[in-house]
Amino acid sequence: MARVRVLPESARSPGRQETESALSLAHRMPRLVLEARRVAANLAHGIHGRRRAGIGETFWQFRPFVAGEAAQRIDWRRSGRDDRLYVREREWETAQTVWFWIDRSASMGYASDLAQASKIERAIVLGMALANCFVEGGERVGMLGLMSPRASRRIAETMAQTLVADRASLEEDLPPQAAVAPQHEAILISDFLSPVRDIATMVEGISSRGARGHLVMIVDPVEETFPFQGQAVLHDLEDGLSLRIGDAASWGKAYRLRIEQHRAELQELARRRGWTLTIHRTDRPASEAALRLMTLVATSRGVGAGGR
Repeated sequence: MARVRVLPESARSPGRQETESALSLAHRMPRLVLEARRVAANLAHGIHGRRRAGIGETFWQFRPFVAGEAAQRIDWRRSGRDDRLYVREREWETAQTVWFWIDRSASMGYASDLAQASKIERAIVLGMALANCFVEGGERVGMLGLMSPRASRRIAETMAQTLVADRASLEEDLPPQAAVAPQHEAILISDFLSPVRDIATMVEGISSRGARGHLVMIVDPVEETFPFQGQAVLHDLEDGLSLRIGDAASWGKAYRLRIEQHRAELQELARRRGWTLTIHRTDRPASEAALRLMTLVATSRGVGAGGR
């Protein structure tokens, strides 16, 4: 049976002393910054180099169609040459701003022995890795409610320092209500276990001026499979409540149905607002989610050029 653990509050924000020292000495960088750099390096020769997809007039490349994209983006002439579907991409010609928000609430401290990392560690690594890729591509990166947009080559370290200094957001499981400017991008990384109506209010607020967005749902494999049997005690990490159940296997069936319904509602919310939803399990490499997000961001910009 899978074992689980919950990280304490101090582990959901990198240690202040460790991180501040690391910012002045590169060889003492925090482990999460180093991991983010590694993930970003794996993407350096991928889809988001100095030339990148967007709303320009110049043809750049054909790339494989990604599930979840609009069907009208398919180039049927190119796709007819073999058994795969392809999308025609044009080169991006103007700099953009990408806003990040990373959930560091109590539920993000959850980790099982089936995962490669805790949810919070994976969320931070993914956010910093993506930010590094965007800056390398000539764009600016900000953090909702915490950091103004900037194009610093030390963006991963800057984000880490910002998270270290911020203690007020540790109990917030949704980002601040702040409308993002038109044509800007918002990437929100969380487990999104809040009620869908609350998430919908947040999404509508951020996108009210026309900004595009992407929800990245971080999931521990145990949260998907619920592989427990016999008696069990369930703990609500946000509210401090506990529930003792006598037959975990039977209870798990209802749980999995509820999770499936919750995700379907999130998917519909994202579709309705023109956003995307990515579900990333912590037993999978961070690079998988990073590559998908880079593709979805490029795709959303191409769609935006012609209107949704």
